[in-house]
Amino acid sequence: MALPQLTLKAARHLHLAAQGLLKKPRRRARPADILPTIQRMSLLQIDTINIVARSPYLVLFSRLGHYQPEWLDNALRHGELMEYWAHEACFLPRSDFALVRHRMLSPDNMGWKYRQAWMQEHAVEIDRLIAHIQHHGPVRSADFAHPQKGTSGWWEWKPHKRHLEGLFTAGKVMVVERRNFQRVYDLTHRVMPEWDDSLDTLTQAAAEEMMLENSARSLGIFRPQWLADYYRLRQPALAVLLERWQTQQRVVRVEVETLGEMWLHTDLLVLLAEAQEGKLTASHSAVLSPFDPVVWDRKRAEQLFNFSYRLECYTPAPKRQYGYFVLPLLHKGQLVGRMDAKMHRKNGELEIIALYLEEGVKVSAGLEKGLYSAISDFAGWQGAAQIRLGHLPDALFATCRQGWEIGAA
Repeated sequence: MALPQLTLKAARHLHLAAQGLLKKPRRRARPADILPTIQRMSLLQIDTINIVARSPYLVLFSRLGHYQPEWLDNALRHGELMEYWAHEACFLPRSDFALVRHRMLSPDNMGWKYRQAWMQEHAVEIDRLIAHIQHHGPVRSADFAHPQKGTSGWWEWKPHKRHLEGLFTAGKVMVVERRNFQRVYDLTHRVMPEWDDSLDTLTQAAAEEMMLENSARSLGIFRPQWLADYYRLRQPALAVLLERWQTQQRVVRVEVETLGEMWLHTDLLVLLAEAQEGKLTASHSAVLSPFDPVVWDRKRAEQLFNFSYRLECYTPAPKRQYGYFVLPLLHKGQLVGRMDAKMHRKNGELEIIALYLEEGVKVSAGLEKGLYSAISDFAGWQGAAQIRLGHLPDALFATCRQGWEIGAA
């Protein structure tokens, strides 16, 4: 039987539908939207760069529109979410604790995230730290005094920070909240009192199959080689698994223009006919985080969206092509450009240092309207009242080349 045929545009739309980025939000966001939005993505990557809104807050804004960032903090504090190493450091539903517990119990397999030699060398101090948490409650690394300068004249790395990070990777402590984005740790047995490792822990194989299905569902439509990166798994043998999923009606094969055979998760079957007929339309324009699931796999973004992207904040300034913290720009199903931006919080101004459109993207009234709205919403959500523009394509925002004022949200 012939496979369902899809255009590349339709495949993009199905992926964005799975991610919650196909349509503009239909209503104002509510606190209860945080958990299901993260469940839809499976993971929400954490990054601390604060030149504009920190990444996890921006990823949610791209999907929810105007919302209060403290809603994410509250979801963690109230136990709906947890933190652990998934794609990288991520928020994930607390209900997915079982998926990552095997990683916690084998921390030596976590590479640079866990230093066994350090934990052994400082075992007495670490035992005292655990006892301190047991008797005095949750802690931050900032709660402990910083050591004095070392013989080199530089401040030494605070040992309690390393202790806590090692205990976190080993699953002995969990993050129960963030204060000013600083982790607050408590003992895992207090956070998860009903959990029993001897009864509840999944095997690595079982946990990783569930991770792979989460990846398939959150991607919506995928090539097999895209699955492993979502949870940073070693590339598994997928042929047998996909055949079994097909038999179990979890996925179906499709044929996509230029990309060839792909797989569609059955959660999106309700949209397949619409996509085949070219009636699955995209209406959303949004500023994306560099750590958004749509672009965090750079190879996937290039194959699916023809969008070649590299984060350049770790590149020396003279070697940067686009800028320090460049944000992808989504418009009606395409990644149409990118912008280097900085939020000046003291004077309520969003500075667009430079904005670049992708090759072949033409300036039109619709594109300009979409980007104007997306940038204004992005700035207003952060409390900006003014947008200042720097380098732009010649024809873009011709009537407001210096910028514009907006009403802060």
